[in-house]
Amino acid sequence: MQFLVYIIVYPFLWLISILPFRLLYIISDGVYILLYHIIGYRKKVVNSNLRLVFPDKSDKEIKTIQKKFYKHLCDMFLEMVKTMGISETALKKRFKLKNPEEFKRLEALNKSILLMYGHYASWEWSVELQNHISYKGFGVYKKLANKHFDRLVRNIRSKFNTTLISTKETINVINHNETKGIKSTVAFLSDQSPRLTKEVYWGKFMGIKVPCFTGAERLAKKLDLTIAYLKVTKVKRGFYEAEIMTLAEQPKDYKDYQITDMFLHEVEQQIYNAPEYYFWTHKRWKHREKEVK
Repeated sequence: MQFLVYIIVYPFLWLISILPFRLLYIISDGVYILLYHIIGYRKKVVNSNLRLVFPDKSDKEIKTIQKKFYKHLCDMFLEMVKTMGISETALKKRFKLKNPEEFKRLEALNKSILLMYGHYASWEWSVELQNHISYKGFGVYKKLANKHFDRLVRNIRSKFNTTLISTKETINVINHNETKGIKSTVAFLSDQSPRLTKEVYWGKFMGIKVPCFTGAERLAKKLDLTIAYLKVTKVKRGFYEAEIMTLAEQPKDYKDYQITDMFLHEVEQQIYNAPEYYFWTHKRWKHREKEVK
């Protein structure tokens, strides 16, 4: 059944991937009407999240953010598919790193780099960063249930010299690289909601106490790795800029969870500045007020 779904869907994905951008965004406008106005995909979740973190905003303001978010969501989904067919030249034009010199400075420390991301703007096209680093690039991701689509996603990333590793593989891969003296840059999407356990760290995100992922910080401290935040902003439709913001060169000098809080603060500032580019369909605050004592 998995293969049947794959062979039915793949031709449509391939067709989208070879379309010119102008036509791609015309299709995105149509998908927006379908997703937002007709299907109403996760509208209750999005509306609930926005009202939770922006209690002082009016109904009109919430609705405006909501519509802008769905338009961005449709763009981002089609841009993700477009990655299958996009050229390296086109990707460089559409996803630019503002301070490549910071990557070079961090590499000069001769330590591997953990790069923390938020679900903000575009994380899909960040594979372009491999053009600015000499270290081997890895991206941590959640393995897809359909093994054929999972292989497709891995192949797409590999054409830009980035290797995807599943969450279960992460620690072993990093430990292996460090043991062999292989320097790497490993990207983590770190703002999602972790499994609820007694050991999880509870921090504040958008003013609300929630469980937080601390894997990147713990690895950085254990293995003495540099840790940074990738700040991605949307310049205009189809164009993004990224900035490397170093959080800690000596992570052991920081108190437990301080680096995680620094990361969350950076994501928050981006959300406050332009909330429509955050991933509001994700149930980030689902465990609030459920702290396990």
